[in-house]
Amino acid sequence: MNKASTQITSTEMHTGGEPVRIVTSGYPPIPGATILAKRRYARENLDHLRKLLMFEPRGHFDMYGVIPVEPDIPKGNEPRADLAVLFIHNEGYSTMCGHAVIALGRWAVDTGRVKLTAPETIVNIQCPCGLVRARVAIEDGKAGAVAFESVPAFAFALDRAVEVPGHGRVHLDIGYGGAFYGLVPASRFGLDVRRSRTRDLVDAAAAVTEAAKQQIPLEHPDDADLAFLYGTILTDGADEWAETPSANICVFAEREVDRSPTGSGVTARIAVQLAKGLIRLGQTRKFESITGAIFTGKALRAAKAGRFDAVTVEVSGRAHYTGTASFTSETGDEIGQGFLLR
Repeated sequence: MNKASTQITSTEMHTGGEPVRIVTSGYPPIPGATILAKRRYARENLDHLRKLLMFEPRGHFDMYGVIPVEPDIPKGNEPRADLAVLFIHNEGYSTMCGHAVIALGRWAVDTGRVKLTAPETIVNIQCPCGLVRARVAIEDGKAGAVAFESVPAFAFALDRAVEVPGHGRVHLDIGYGGAFYGLVPASRFGLDVRRSRTRDLVDAAAAVTEAAKQQIPLEHPDDADLAFLYGTILTDGADEWAETPSANICVFAEREVDRSPTGSGVTARIAVQLAKGLIRLGQTRKFESITGAIFTGKALRAAKAGRFDAVTVEVSGRAHYTGTASFTSETGDEIGQGFLLR
């Protein structure tokens, strides 16, 4: 066997069925004064490693991963992060990922990166969108359910019309929950998020994303690198507060399907529902994914994000381990550098 040119190890987890591949060794140091600078460096110089881990034959079209990096030096009274991370997927590098934060909170406690403190342990995680505070419940002496507090979330646009090829004029909301999402009831396309074929839901959501990217310029008060539409979430239309779960499917990046209810997507939905007066501060809602996984979301307190009225949102869920991995790449293996068949 030829000598391996690359060896990367990982811890494998899932949250609600959505994979979380946490790199534990083998990735080169990623320089940059800020986490967004590190994200740019990785995108411009280390993208072959993203493809190696996310694409076949080691991953798949809907794979998701995490690269730990060095945290920024905190500014002002901001607490120092216990860890900082970049998120990777089939298209590139996202700015926030709630399902991964839930997994990372448990992983940080279980591995001793953050000292376990009962009844809950605080884990400060720096994401490209900002510092996210995770609270890890300690159950029978071990890390259990995780709740995180979002960066300021807000409704960017409400009831905005876009022309979608094949569907005509479609009205959508755009919410920010660490990433921007379009929000549309699936019924607008004659679909049901609980019963329709996933392929049909993906086609509709992707069409909305592409149309909105071309027709609605986005802005974020912190950094222009945050101002892009990450995907579209098709919902069951149940936006008013109720005790029963509201179902949704998130299609993000390059037609990637989130198996979880989507932590940053739940954050965006809560921000939009609050802006519309459909929920109140302190009300807990449940959100269901296509796997039947449940996240809870709650608007905690008012906030500001530049000119936007914002809200801090709490999202909670559970992550589970699926294994560990050691990946190698042999010299001369061009196909093994990563490919996708869809």
